[in-house]
Amino acid sequence: MPDPLHPDAPRPDDSLCDELLELALEAARRAGELLRDGRPADLGVAATKTSPIDVVTEMDIASEKLITGFIAGHRPDDGFLGEEGVSIAGTSGVRWVIDPVDGTVNYLYDLPSWAVSIAAEKDGETVVGVVAAPMRGETYQAVRGRGAFRNGERVRHRPAPPLSQALVGTGFGYLAERRAAQAEVVRTLLPQVRDIRRGGSAAIDLCDVACGRLDAYYERGLNPWDLAAGVLIAQEAGALTGGRPGQAASGELTVAASPAVFGELQPLLDELGAWHD
Repeated sequence: MPDPLHPDAPRPDDSLCDELLELALEAARRAGELLRDGRPADLGVAATKTSPIDVVTEMDIASEKLITGFIAGHRPDDGFLGEEGVSIAGTSGVRWVIDPVDGTVNYLYDLPSWAVSIAAEKDGETVVGVVAAPMRGETYQAVRGRGAFRNGERVRHRPAPPLSQALVGTGFGYLAERRAAQAEVVRTLLPQVRDIRRGGSAAIDLCDVACGRLDAYYERGLNPWDLAAGVLIAQEAGALTGGRPGQAASGELTVAASPAVFGELQPLLDELGAWHD
């Protein structure tokens, strides 16, 4: 379906999107198998990023190298942006936005809610998104204008309940000041919804909105690689996505929900200050 924030955006070239989708699916499959089957029993932290609890493992790095190497072998002129440091401008107009392990802390603790997220942008707009969740045995995919799919079957967002009956997913940042602010938002929001879930993978949460497993999801502090593929998949499943009212999903705030829930939740989150620390 059309992007609700860019309703006049042209549909991307079908043959190019077919190629990008095929590469994203295969790269995600290979990375998922590496992560699932190659996880060391003594897996530990290789580095930290924004805080001591924002971690990188050796498998994050290996997954990103596998994905970028595979795609670059087929499309050497494309650009890349990856969580573990790859940043290549490219010359083709296509850029790949990659989270080699979305939900690294879950992966570190051997919890199943982690995924490989790969998006392809054409001239700055996301046109292909793939999220592989190997421990679920599920792969989610979307091409702009073609709908969203889970394991090859089309998915749609859940029929919208009143906000008071909505199951809402969220996540928390790694900086103490941000976590404190996010806790205040949750404290006020929780009595106004059915319940709140915190899964630990933004990509999976966005796909759960697409599949009707969540009525809504919101989070502050996401990076481009956290949201690029999942936002497209949610949009193509008929959900609305955005940030603050009138703005696109971004690091400031990302909201995804079935349309009626979105209409109630987005202004409430804005009022509660979910977009700032």
